Amino acid sequence: MVVGGGEGCCPTMDLLRSEAMQLVQLIIPIESAHRTITYLGDLGLFQFKDLNVEKSPFQRTYATQIKRCGEMARKLRFLKEQMTKAGFTPSARTSMCSNINLDELEVKLGELEAELAETNTNTEKLQRSYNELLEYKLVLQKAGEFFHSAQNSATAQQKELEEHIHAERSIDSPLLLEQEAFGDPSKQVKLGFVSGLVAREKSMAFERFLFRATRGNVYLKQVVVENPVTDPLSGNEVEKNVFVIFYSGERAKNKILKICDAFGANRYPFTDDIGRQYEMITEVSGRLSELKTTVDIGQLHRANLLQTIGYEFDQWNLLVKQEKFIYHTLNMLSFDVTKKCLVGEGWCPVYATSQIQNAIHRATLDSNSQVGAIFQVLHTTELPPTYFRTNKFTSAFQEIVDAYGIAKYQEVNPGVFTIVSFPFLFAVMFGDWGHGICLLLATLYFILREKKLSGQKLGDIMEMTFGGRYIIMMMALFSIYTGFIYNEFFSVPFEIFGRSAYGCRDPSCRDATTIGLIKVRAAYPFGVDPKWHGTRSELPFLNSLKMKMSILLGVAQMNLGIILSYFNAKFFKNDVNVWHQFVPQIIFLNSLFGYLSLLIIVKWCTGSQADLYHVMIYMFLSPTDDLGENQLFIGQKFLQLLLVLLALVAVPWMLFPKPFLLKKQHEERHRGQLYAMLDSTDDSFELETHDHSHGQEEFEFSEVFVHQLIHTIEFVLGAVSNTASYLRLWALSLAHSELSSVFYDKVLLLAMGFNNIIILIIGIVVFIFATVGVLLVMETLSAFLHALRLHWVEFQNKFYEGDGYKFSPFSFGLISEDED
Repeated sequence: MVVGGGEGCCPTMDLLRSEAMQLVQLIIPIESAHRTITYLGDLGLFQFKDLNVEKSPFQRTYATQIKRCGEMARKLRFLKEQMTKAGFTPSARTSMCSNINLDELEVKLGELEAELAETNTNTEKLQRSYNELLEYKLVLQKAGEFFHSAQNSATAQQKELEEHIHAERSIDSPLLLEQEAFGDPSKQVKLGFVSGLVAREKSMAFERFLFRATRGNVYLKQVVVENPVTDPLSGNEVEKNVFVIFYSGERAKNKILKICDAFGANRYPFTDDIGRQYEMITEVSGRLSELKTTVDIGQLHRANLLQTIGYEFDQWNLLVKQEKFIYHTLNMLSFDVTKKCLVGEGWCPVYATSQIQNAIHRATLDSNSQVGAIFQVLHTTELPPTYFRTNKFTSAFQEIVDAYGIAKYQEVNPGVFTIVSFPFLFAVMFGDWGHGICLLLATLYFILREKKLSGQKLGDIMEMTFGGRYIIMMMALFSIYTGFIYNEFFSVPFEIFGRSAYGCRDPSCRDATTIGLIKVRAAYPFGVDPKWHGTRSELPFLNSLKMKMSILLGVAQMNLGIILSYFNAKFFKNDVNVWHQFVPQIIFLNSLFGYLSLLIIVKWCTGSQADLYHVMIYMFLSPTDDLGENQLFIGQKFLQLLLVLLALVAVPWMLFPKPFLLKKQHEERHRGQLYAMLDSTDDSFELETHDHSHGQEEFEFSEVFVHQLIHTIEFVLGAVSNTASYLRLWALSLAHSELSSVFYDKVLLLAMGFNNIIILIIGIVVFIFATVGVLLVMETLSAFLHALRLHWVEFQNKFYEGDGYKFSPFSFGLISEDED
C-alpha cells in the first residue's frame, strides 16, 4: 500500500511535498540477484533496508566477495600511486577490448602488480648501483686530484731539500741532514686513509667529532662537490663533500669507520697509485654507461606499462567499486536457504514502480533465470524517507533547506519559496546594480563553463562557489533589481528612468545641501529619485524607507509561515485541531505587526506626518486617548481598540483549547468513537504508540498543558523578536550603501582631485581591491548568512519540523566521487 498524502490533495499541493513513497518487498532468485541489483543501481530509484542488522560484516553471505573487491581496490590504489609518481593521469581513452569481467580483472591486476613490483625492485637496485658508481667516480676524481697535487708538492719539496743539502754542507750538520733526508725506510710511519662523501650540512660536525675522537691524530681533507648528488640510500638530491681521512693505527681506523657510519657518510675504496686511479675511473665510467642504458630501458618499459594501465584505469576502478557496492547491497538482503532466493525490502517512489518492475524483468531475462523476481508492495505504518525531485537549478536551494533539517515525509517543502525569497532578501541588503552586475558576470563564468568545471577537482571554496552558482545568479539578478530601486551604481545615482522630480530653489543650487530641494515635475517613475542622494533629505528618507520596508517584508514572510503551518497540518496531517492554532496566531501577529504594516502603507499613500512610534506605543498604554495629528484614517481609534482586544483574546485561545480537545479525544478513543481522527495528529500518534507499549495509560493533562504553554509563550515572544530581527535588512542595506559611498568619495574622488596620473592609478587600484575584497566578498558573505538566518529561524520555525530522513537510493551515480 502506498504511504502518501492521500487522493484528496489538490494538484498544487504536490509542488510543496515530497514524492509519494511505498515500501516494497523483492523476492529474487539467487541466479539473477547480481544482475537485478546491477540494473537497480543503474536506475537509482530504490533504497534498500538492511535486514541483517544483527549480523556483523564478517557473518554476512557475501563477505568473501567484498574482501575480494577490497583486495582488488588495494591493487588499483597501488597502480594509481605508481602512475602519480611517474607523472601519468588516468586517460579518458579506452582500448578496443574494454569489456572485462571481474574474474579476468582480478587475474590481470595481480599480474600487473607483480610485474610493477618486480620492475620497481630491479629499477631501485640498478638506480642505487648507478648512484653509488656516480659517487665513486666523484671520489676517484676529487681524491685523485688531491693525491696528484700532494705528490707533485712532495716531489718539489724533495728536490728543494736535496739542493739545499748539497749547497750548504757544513762540518756541524752534514751527517744530521743526510740522516733526516735519507732515513731508514723501515723506520718511517706508514699512514692509512679512508675516502668517501658526507653531507655538506654535516661536514663541520663530522670534522669536530673526528678530531675529538682521535685527539687530533688524523688529517682530514674535504673537497666541495659543486652540484647536488643523488644519495644511493634515500634517493634524494643532497649537497655533499668528498673527504679523505689520514690516520695511523688500527684503533684510529676503527673509530673513523664508526664515525662515518654514524654520520651517514658513504665510504669508497681508493688507491694512491695514480696509474691505478685512471684505470678505475675508466672502469667506473664504462659501468655507469651500461647501467644508464639498462635503467633507461627499464624506465621506458615501466612508462609504457603505466600508460597502458592509464587507458583502462577508470573503467577498472569503476567496475571494482560497482561490484563492491553491489555485494554490500546484497548483504542487506535476507538469504532464504530453502527457496534458494534473496528477500529484500526497501523504499521507492510510487511513480518509479513500472521502471523498477521493468528492470527486474530485464534482469531475469538476461540472467536466463527460470523463475522471475517478485515485486510486492507492503502495508506499513513506518515513516517513509523524504524525496524531492530536483535539477541542477533547484538542488542548491534544496540544500539550503536540508542543511537546517530534512523535511518529514509529505511535510511542506520550504525550498519552493526559498528559490525566490532567499535571493530577494539577500538583494534587499545588497542592493546596488553595479555590484549586482559584478556578481552576475562572475557566476556566468561558472555557468557557461559548468560542463568543463564539473569534471575537475576544485578547491574547497571554489567547489562551494561552483555548487551554488545558480543561487549566486539569482542573488545577482535580484541585487540589480533592488539596486535600480535604491538607484545606486557603486553608490552613484543615475537618471536612468527619467529626469529627477526635484530642483534647486535658485539657479546656483547653493542651498541644495542646507535648505533642500523643491518639486518641479512629476515623481521619478521607478525607485529612489537621484536628487535625494547627496542632499540633506537622503539619510532620513532612506532610513525610513528601508526600515519600514524591512518590517513589511518580515510581517509578510511570517504570515506566509503561519499559513504554511496551517496547510502542513490540515492537508498533510489531517489535524482537526489546526484551527485552534492557526486562527489565534494569525490574529495575534496581525493585530500588532499587521496593523503596523497597514499604517506604514497608509502613511506612504497619504503623505501623512503621523508618528507611528507614538501610535503603536499608546495603542496599548492609552487606547482610549484621542489620536490628534497622528490619526491616519477615520475609525482608527475603534480599530485599535478592537485589535488590542483580539490580541489579548488570541493568547488564551492558543493556550487552552488544544489540551482540552486532546483530553476529550483521548477519552473518546478509549470508547471507540474517534479512531480515524485521532490517528492524524502528532500528539495523538505519540499517545497511541505509548498506549500500545504500556496499555491503557492515563492522559497526562498537566504535561500536555505545560507543553502547550511553552509553545504559546514561544510564539508570543517570537512574534516580537522575529519582527525586530527583520530590521537587519535595513541595517545591512545602509551599511552596504555607506561603505560603497566611502570607497567612492574617500578613495576614487579623492584620487581624482590631485590631478596626478600616478595618484589616480593608485586610487583606482585601491578602489577596485576595496570593492572586490570588502563589498563583493565580505559583504556578500555577510548578507548571505543573514538571509540564511532569516529563513531558518524567522520563517521556517513557524511550520517546518525538519526531523525526517533523506531518501538515499542505491545508485551507481553516487559512487563516482567516493574513494575507497
